[in-house]
Amino acid sequence: MANHKSAEKRIRQTKKRTARNRMRLSRIHTYVRKVDEAVSTGNKDEAMLAFKAVVPELHRGVSRGVLHKKTAARKISRLNLRVKALS
Repeated sequence: MANHKSAEKRIRQTKKRTARNRMRLSRIHTYVRKVDEAVSTGNKDEAMLAFKAVVPELHRGVSRGVLHKKTAARKISRLNLRVKALS
């Protein structure tokens, strides 16, 4: 357990930050799942809309420090390939 005031504050900040980052990651996973579902059903229009929604979310995750830049780029590239394969 923390013995100093600054360590106690650090613990509080870490809890808040962890909750916020989990929320962001969960949101990103939800958007990615929507693209996956649209691709698996074969609905091209829905897949394109979902893909256009997931790209800014992934970039936002990078800017907030939740995802690495190359991880987001890889995810976007793979999703794009799957969406393009529908046509």
